[in-house]
Amino acid sequence: MWLPFFGRPHRAAPTNVANMGLKEYEAKRKFEKTPEPKPGLRPEGNQLIFVIHKHAARALHYDLRLELEGVLKSWAVPKGPSLDSSVKRLAVMVEDHPLDYQDFEGVIPAGNYGAGSVIIWDKGFYRHPSAIDENESEKLLLAGLRKGDLKFVLAGEKLQGEFALVKTGKDGKSWLLLKKKDRYADKGDVLKENRSVVSNRTLEEVFEAGPGEPSGQKKLEQIRLREALESEELKDAPVEPMPHAVKPMLATLVREPFDHPDWIFEVKWDGYRAVAEIRDGDIALYSRNLLALNQKFFPITDALRKFRFEAVLDGEIVVVDDRGHPDFQLLQNYRKSGSGHLLYYVFDLLYFQGHDLTGLPLLRRKELLKRILPSVPKIRFSDHVWKEGVLFFNVAKEKGLEGIVAKHSQSTYQVGRRSRQWLKVKTRLTQEGVIAGFTQPRGGRGYFGTLVLGVFEGDELVYIGHSGGGFGAKDQEEIREKLAPLIQKKCPFKVEPKTNTPATWVKPELVCEVALAGWTEDAVMRHPVFLRLREDKAAGEVGREVDRLKAED
Repeated sequence: MWLPFFGRPHRAAPTNVANMGLKEYEAKRKFEKTPEPKPGLRPEGNQLIFVIHKHAARALHYDLRLELEGVLKSWAVPKGPSLDSSVKRLAVMVEDHPLDYQDFEGVIPAGNYGAGSVIIWDKGFYRHPSAIDENESEKLLLAGLRKGDLKFVLAGEKLQGEFALVKTGKDGKSWLLLKKKDRYADKGDVLKENRSVVSNRTLEEVFEAGPGEPSGQKKLEQIRLREALESEELKDAPVEPMPHAVKPMLATLVREPFDHPDWIFEVKWDGYRAVAEIRDGDIALYSRNLLALNQKFFPITDALRKFRFEAVLDGEIVVVDDRGHPDFQLLQNYRKSGSGHLLYYVFDLLYFQGHDLTGLPLLRRKELLKRILPSVPKIRFSDHVWKEGVLFFNVAKEKGLEGIVAKHSQSTYQVGRRSRQWLKVKTRLTQEGVIAGFTQPRGGRGYFGTLVLGVFEGDELVYIGHSGGGFGAKDQEEIREKLAPLIQKKCPFKVEPKTNTPATWVKPELVCEVALAGWTEDAVMRHPVFLRLREDKAAGEVGREVDRLKAED
């Protein structure tokens, strides 16, 4: 039977009982260095109160505090309370706290006992479930506490209904917190409500508004990580071993940008697509065709070692100039020149702390990624805009960027697949080509005349034209050196194409990218101009972009 909460006259807390119970509390604290309240007398209210603090100390936990005998009897609950009657949560009894602690919210400075941020996660009144008045309620609650079987009813803002604390073991400190079956029992995750019922702030916001400390950024990242581990985003993510050698999800090329309320839009970074596996301080950084990048871009590898969690990230390695614009030429020459600013823009989170996230909606993955990504050199979160794809594309074009990527906000991550849930729109027409040969140079040009290019249609290499423009002297020398060991007598095409000067054929392994004006009726590129080598692309993956566009029309 549900009974109303009782009233009682105001009276001072019993001095002898309260002060005796707070000796341990007082001994653990230096009140000139912590904002926590000193032990003292406080008039009792007309009802017994309870409060639950959420506390980011060395470990994130919740502190359940029940008013009894003029103090707050306290238990640390590592995994927090639950409204699910089938769930049992460990609760470790700790020292009594003064009644004034019911109002405490703030930051306990570093070097103090329990250092970290604290919020009032829930508060309200409580009573014994079978008592008929306040005096009987207190007697029954005290009897239950001494017996090790404390039943009580909460009337809070987040927690309501009957609960029990049951002592386990012989140490006297270990209890179990249980929710009884009643109309307030619920299998939903009440911990996702992560704001204070008093200030409406999160632990992170309380810490940021605090006095500040030398290790503040590190502490803030710890809070974010702990919050993430209990967040709703992980609720539907299965527990799985960390995957290895992940081939990234690919976007489908489309002709025009668009606006849509269910889609988000990101910058198409002009760099190397890269997946990062972070495991116990070991880093595996590799390209979309699984080539190791640890040594080539060791500053990024070193930055990733500072992460304090296990994860698989998807992103793009770029080098930006002083204006912040990505420059592929600077990226290719970074190991030799060190020019520009090397960055890893991370836009997806595939695995986190034992959980496979690939089946979660994109927006949940990105929200979790943004929350946990620490502030370290060389690593950036690749943000997005909602709905406004056309405007975003026009801005990208004005700034000379390669294009944009449109992603459905609810898309799952399809490992190694090209999907219509992710779309790319380029600011200029480009085509990747497999170098099948080169022609003899003419005039004052050295090394070679043109590059003979093809794409794969199934297992067959098909001719798409030859490019003779856009090369600098260094480009020609570098390409010729890379082609030298690939030279062969046999033409790699079924039908040998006509060239203006004799051709030297090579094994079709090296990939480049060209800009073009369009395509002829014979499916040959018009006015192709060399842009760069694509050492991050495997020759077997190179297909004709125009075919992908036609397939979508």
